[in-house]
Amino acid sequence: MTHLRRNDPDGVATPSAGGYAHVVGVDLGDRRMLFVSGQLPLDRDGSLVGAGNMEAQTRQVFENLRIILEAEGATFADVVKMGTYVTSLDDLAAVREVRREYLGTEPPASTLVQVRALVLPDAMIEIDVVAAPHAR
Repeated sequence: MTHLRRNDPDGVATPSAGGYAHVVGVDLGDRRMLFVSGQLPLDRDGSLVGAGNMEAQTRQVFENLRIILEAEGATFADVVKMGTYVTSLDDLAAVREVRREYLGTEPPASTLVQVRALVLPDAMIEIDVVAAPHAR
């Protein structure tokens, strides 16, 4: 029987109005699938980081993802799919540079989409991931 586990790790902002979990894990024998909700550039208190600065926002998003993955016993090496949503394509070099710092030379399957806006008016980027670490 498949077991679902939801988690909202310490170190990232509490989900607004309890409308979602930061991560849902599915146990699949020797592997687990982790579905990480889209992360915005919010600090642990829920304040926007880096207004108007794509590099700072991207770095905060990746830090949030790192915290969530580590809480689940996973790393960026376990990420198999990444979805990136940006409000502008003008500063993709900054996004790619920060992404490379966290993902190294073996990136996951990825999608990049420009959107008109994100749920927070000053947010410029949101990223969700799927990871497949070994079972604990």
